[in-house]
Amino acid sequence: MKEFELKYGCNPNQKPARIFMSNGGDLPIEILSGRPGYINFLDAFNSWQLVKEIKDILGETCATSFKHVSPTSAAIGRILPDTLKKACFVDDIKGLDDSPLACAYARARGTDRMSSFGDWIALSDECDATTARLIRREVSDGVIAPSYSDEALEILKKKKNGNYNIVKIDPSYVPDPVERKQVFGVTFEQGRNNFRIDRDLLANIVTKNKELPETAVKDLIISLIILKYTQSNSVCYVADGQGIGVGAGQQSRIHCTRLAGGKADFWHLRQSEQVLSLPFIEKLGRAERDNAIDVYLGDFPEDVLDDGQWQKFFTRKPEAFTKSEQRKYLSTITGVALGSDAFFPFGDNIERARRSGVT
Repeated sequence: MKEFELKYGCNPNQKPARIFMSNGGDLPIEILSGRPGYINFLDAFNSWQLVKEIKDILGETCATSFKHVSPTSAAIGRILPDTLKKACFVDDIKGLDDSPLACAYARARGTDRMSSFGDWIALSDECDATTARLIRREVSDGVIAPSYSDEALEILKKKKNGNYNIVKIDPSYVPDPVERKQVFGVTFEQGRNNFRIDRDLLANIVTKNKELPETAVKDLIISLIILKYTQSNSVCYVADGQGIGVGAGQQSRIHCTRLAGGKADFWHLRQSEQVLSLPFIEKLGRAERDNAIDVYLGDFPEDVLDDGQWQKFFTRKPEAFTKSEQRKYLSTITGVALGSDAFFPFGDNIERARRSGVT
């Protein structure tokens, strides 16, 4: 396929729109279902680079959830503890532990479920049936992977009445070393960002504490690769091979640190007994449960419970999880890694990061 005509560009008024290879060659993709749009392809190509790079560097299966050209999270395929399965609403998925790819996507999707609503998915390995079943039941725009099993493809093609965007990419494709883009009719040209992020970057430890466990090395590499495909300024928190908070596109780095830290805090709090035991209305959907948790852990949780909003979500009024109680719970968290796509100009970033368990 030499080119693919898009319905429109970034906005409906931006026509005509298409993707093509400037050298006249074939596109490195095959569209198996749906009609991806301009933003879909921006997400697809950026997210594919992310998972492919993590797989190449760490040798582990990876998945990411993208939204508006930035990752909400990315994770490698580690089995989820029971509390995390419940917090991510995947404790009912049969065969989850047997699929590293499904575990990776369950983690990536489960990190910031509100931001991942309507996401684009990238998978480092062939999509299997378990991963496909997990994807099928979530609100999502599309998926890109190097291949799909027959059963997985059959499952995914039933999503959105057969219109779900499924893209297959050639894993051997290597882009030209020079890239170009236009802004206001002016062409920009630069060498591609092929900088290698690996263990060698972490050899020069400048702090008094020289201990850097292997788990932290992997988490720091994951954080830096996530940031490579995130809109600057950006900060990323990682724990147990999983991005747990991404703050992207902010003008101030401390705001990135606060935004990402707040998301990391929510991820930890979702696994607390207070949240896991919330008495949800039985037929409340997963997205509505996400909204309920967000309200329950929000800025003024006591006020929300007192004004009767709880009746929309719960069979009975739950006890408030106060800000002081949340802070006490979070104070026990340690071992989190943090990456930034530029230097921290002031200590306030480090101080804020520590409050979210960054070691």
